[in-house]
Amino acid sequence: MTASSLCRKTAAKSVKSRIVAVGAIAVAGSLLLTGCGDQTKDKGSDSVGNAPLADKLPKDIRDKGVIKVGSDIAYPPVEFKDKDGKTVGIDPDLGAALGKQLGVEFQFENGTFDTLLGGLRSKRYQVAMSAMTDTKNRQEGIDEDTGKKVGTGVDFIDYFTAGVSIYTKKGDDQSIKTWADLCGKKIVVQRGTVSHDLAKSESKKCKDGKKIAIEQFDNDQQAQTRLRSGGADAGSSDFPVAAYAVKTSGGGKDFELVGEQVEAAPYGIAVSKNNPELRDAIKAALDAIIKNGEYEKIIKKWGVEDGAVEEAKVNGGK
Repeated sequence: MTASSLCRKTAAKSVKSRIVAVGAIAVAGSLLLTGCGDQTKDKGSDSVGNAPLADKLPKDIRDKGVIKVGSDIAYPPVEFKDKDGKTVGIDPDLGAALGKQLGVEFQFENGTFDTLLGGLRSKRYQVAMSAMTDTKNRQEGIDEDTGKKVGTGVDFIDYFTAGVSIYTKKGDDQSIKTWADLCGKKIVVQRGTVSHDLAKSESKKCKDGKKIAIEQFDNDQQAQTRLRSGGADAGSSDFPVAAYAVKTSGGGKDFELVGEQVEAAPYGIAVSKNNPELRDAIKAALDAIIKNGEYEKIIKKWGVEDGAVEEAKVNGGK
């Protein structure tokens, strides 16, 4: 998600808004396969035997048949729980497609966004996949706020492109069109996201003491609830998420998008720098599903074609 640090490097340049039909989104069935006892190993072994890219994986992952994925599963339509509690969305669908190529299950585990890279460093997860923006700071382990090195950094396999959008209550945009228009107003954001970083950066530019009041939450849905109740003037999140909220919240009657997308940047699957074999295997799998058309089907299913990539890249963020 775009987050902090999903943080993207703040840039003044904006990109033209692409109003995507976030369209009829059918709630997908669960993508998580389950197993117990020795059955997990057997299932993994069978999958590996039938998978075209299984030999590219590290042996320990091939043997287990599972890649543990850290994800903030409260960010529709990228990843979220459906009405039956199943994990669905763009990332789970892509994870399932990648898993077919590699002969493993991408097993999504829920966590708050700002803890995912820590979980990767502690080996709780093998990858983090959660609408996470690929940035140089994340690649190098630099804290966005302090500029200090806080870890070894991660590698990213870039799989999607998204900008950041502002949204308001429907019919009450308060003449907000740009981030500068938020000076003297209150915005709600998810903690650690690029929206959070942008709000802090823009607030420093405000004049006459009219700073942006920023209220941060553990997840984007909490921020939306606050805005819906009248507790803020605007909200911000990644464009696919903001567009989904505008389309679905209150049957499309709660929110509206304002202004243009900014900070267009790649989402990346984060992998430890100590695991280049896994990084390269996932890149190969992503290239494979782009080539065979499975990637395009998933992106179209969720109505986010404007963010599609034509090839997998490693550490393409700036």
